[in-house]
Amino acid sequence: MSGHSKWNNIKRKKEKTDSQKGKLFTKIGREIAIAVRSGGPDPAVNSKLKDVIAKAKANNMPNESIQRSIKKAAGEGDGANYEVITYEGYGPSGVAVIVEAYTDNRNRTAGDIRHIFDKFGGNLGTTGCVSFLFDQKGQIIIEKDPSIDEDDLMMAALDAGAEDFNSEDEYYEILTEPGDFSGVCDALEKKGLTFLSAEVTMVPKTTTELTDPEAVEKMEKLIDRLEDHDDVQNIWHNWEQE
Repeated sequence: MSGHSKWNNIKRKKEKTDSQKGKLFTKIGREIAIAVRSGGPDPAVNSKLKDVIAKAKANNMPNESIQRSIKKAAGEGDGANYEVITYEGYGPSGVAVIVEAYTDNRNRTAGDIRHIFDKFGGNLGTTGCVSFLFDQKGQIIIEKDPSIDEDDLMMAALDAGAEDFNSEDEYYEILTEPGDFSGVCDALEKKGLTFLSAEVTMVPKTTTELTDPEAVEKMEKLIDRLEDHDDVQNIWHNWEQE
């Protein structure tokens, strides 16, 4: 995926979350709860929880809110019993889309997700139909700043276990294997660095460009509607945005 496309995605997410932080924090809180219930409340021994905490911090979720979510999940304060379901499908012109949802009613969620795909020129596929087009990676995005020395940052990231380092026009991208993500985050945080984005994500191996304005509009609406759905936690796609 080109740097320009990725930067558009990051800015778009930031612009959206800045105006909807309450909803975002609710979704991250749900992600924390799932992690706690599957591996316990101690991030030192629960790598999934540690990864979600890094994501929460990158999204400026207050530490007290993070700790409250952990304690609530550890005490089974939230009675809802969520399960994690991944949907795969195609957007307009064959754009690959993966949707991760946390739901307490899989029939309701599946029907809603299918309806959204159908309404905006896509179609829901079977498990595995597009996931082979992505690699799971830890991804850390740091906005470029005159105070950051690129060579020092690259060496710090690689020494901490990063797999790849990319310098784009407006930001640095650091990629890791999923198991190394938290360690790299910790090492860079100790150097006083802040992240524009930090999460274990699905990175597309190839991208699809949309040239038809109608297809672009439908793809934008598809993503917006999925993001607005209460059960949807994460959306990944291989649309090459210009």
